[in-house]
Amino acid sequence: MDGSIELAQQLGATITGFVVEPDLPLSVMSNDAQTSAERIERHASKNEAHAKSLLDQFAQRAQAAGVGFVASHVTAYSVDQAIMDEAEKAGCDMIVMVTHGRGPIGEFVFGSHTKSIIARSKLPVLVLH
Repeated sequence: MDGSIELAQQLGATITGFVVEPDLPLSVMSNDAQTSAERIERHASKNEAHAKSLLDQFAQRAQAAGVGFVASHVTAYSVDQAIMDEAEKAGCDMIVMVTHGRGPIGEFVFGSHTKSIIARSKLPVLVLH
């Protein structure tokens, strides 16, 4: 967060803060429609609160540094594609990502959104750790 704000200051850029929350996995759905609806609603509420918290904190820091900030978030099955789509839609010049440093086992289990975006993005990608 701070690295991207500092970079935006130096470049006179505006930040598009974007959070992608993963869709609810089908494995937690139920044959009971009511149970599934409740799980979907809980998942959506949790995602909304998490995204709002992150983006509010980011916006406050950007504002304090005098950097313009636009917030956006979605829930999507393909996190990587959602990030690239939003960057294109927002007219971004660069994608700045922060790695979580999960290590080789975590990367094997969860994959690496950062590596996928570096490999597929038409925009330059700056990775902060």
